[in-house]
Amino acid sequence: MKKFKIILIIVIFALAVIVALQNRDEVTTKFLFASVTMPNMLLIIVTFAAGFFGGLIAGSLLRKKTPKPKKE
Repeated sequence: MKKFKIILIIVIFALAVIVALQNRDEVTTKFLFASVTMPNMLLIIVTFAAGFFGGLIAGSLLRKKTPKPKKE
């Protein structure tokens, strides 16, 4: 199962890189009061990384740990 997860992560990462490399146009991104012009590739990579690490953090916080039995 561990090998499957690693292979899945590599495949998803490779697909994200391919999509990012095919989108090199400049885009203007507006967030709250700021407006930033950047390559679409950079925006895709940053969004992918934020989602990946957000998922890792959420998964680790939501993972249920089994309570240890109390010794009496």
